[in-house]
Amino acid sequence: MPYQPIENHGIIGNMRTAALVGLNGSIDWLCFPRFDSPSVFAAILDDKKGGYFKIAPIGDEIVHKQLYWPGTNVLITRFLTSDGVGEITDYMPVGERAKRDGYSLVRRINVVRGTMKFDIECAAYNLDRVLGRAHP
Repeated sequence: MPYQPIENHGIIGNMRTAALVGLNGSIDWLCFPRFDSPSVFAAILDDKKGGYFKIAPIGDEIVHKQLYWPGTNVLITRFLTSDGVGEITDYMPVGERAKRDGYSLVRRINVVRGTMKFDIECAAYNLDRVLGRAHP
């Protein structure tokens, strides 16, 4: 997956860590569960082996847009095609929900109009280290 310019990214976070979400639906940077944790996704630094989590529509001639729900850190990445409109909602819960359920990254796929098929790719670079598993 080729590099995206930094200006093609939105940011979400939970006051403990943050993720960069590209216009193409890819999380290109995430240290989890804290800022000082190892990176799980780091495609913004190394597009070959840095890791990413991409949810994107299948097809050509896709228009990409990003916006935040007003007054929040909830990021909407919208995909517009001649067949339909789809979106990914990305956020990290904070407050009581995060304390109760644990810290997490939430990604929700929704087709707003028409039809759209999505492809999901996950290439996590340091997932074993983050989960505390030993490397073989």
